[in-house]
Amino acid sequence: MVRRRNPLPPSPLPQRSGVDAVRVRLPAGDAWATVRDHLVARLSADAGVIDTMLGEGRIVDVTGRPVPRDMAYVPGMYVWFHREPPDEEQVPFEIEVLYQDEHLVVADKPHFLATTPRGSHVTETALARLRLRLGIPALGAAHRLDRLTAGLVLFTVRPEERGAYQSLFRDRRVAKEYEAVAPYDPALALPRTVRSRIVKERGILAAFEVEGEPNAVSRVELLEHRDGRARYRLLPQTGQTHQLRVHMSALGVPILGDPLYPVTAGPVPAGDFSRPLQLLARVLEFTDPVTGHEHRFVSRRTLRSWPSYEEWAG
Repeated sequence: MVRRRNPLPPSPLPQRSGVDAVRVRLPAGDAWATVRDHLVARLSADAGVIDTMLGEGRIVDVTGRPVPRDMAYVPGMYVWFHREPPDEEQVPFEIEVLYQDEHLVVADKPHFLATTPRGSHVTETALARLRLRLGIPALGAAHRLDRLTAGLVLFTVRPEERGAYQSLFRDRRVAKEYEAVAPYDPALALPRTVRSRIVKERGILAAFEVEGEPNAVSRVELLEHRDGRARYRLLPQTGQTHQLRVHMSALGVPILGDPLYPVTAGPVPAGDFSRPLQLLARVLEFTDPVTGHEHRFVSRRTLRSWPSYEEWAG
């Protein structure tokens, strides 16, 4: 007999600017006297910040009632609150919706726009923008596309169907095609399939290759070249973090505009949109797990450095 997990209770707080409230479950086994004491320790926040939120009624229980400062700690209890959004630089590029039905939204994301709220990028994300623009609060991302990469992202309309679409990416049942502009090396024999083991450690910006069983596989094809630059078709067979960027750098042709590979120059400064990474998620192709329809979506974006390197570099 399969035991079903209890469904998570719905948030009693509405979204704010397309962003969900934070949900915190009080774990069993802890011996905190109050909810307040646990939140101070768990969130690594100044006690004064938590006290202010409690005093203003901004932390609520499952019924939406404000949690008092002296509420006793109850293992398994849920509380919700909205974090104060960070100061975010507005990404001055629009996100385009290529397709929408009752199950899916396929968007063509610009460079520099994060897919989902994370870290210092909260409201300036594709998910938050689309929830507000389309009026679909339950919209969710089926996968993620790196913030610096432009191109196609798949979103789901119904939460109960999200798992089916996420499994497409987990089980590698989505044919993905990328395009990149990078230096041209006449000595580099292409096409070729690159296999390596890539590791990404928490708190470190760049991923890196290590010895061991390959977990990252990419096919690299040359489309055309001129003036020392080339257009490449990249076909990832796996989905490791920064996989294509790492593999292109390892081949000696790092993608133009990459701030991490081969030399880590640090994150792109906030507000600097001058030289976008020349990597584009161009094609998504898959069989719809809900409707059975065959889908093939193609990005309408172009990589600026190919038609005009001077415009991109300047």
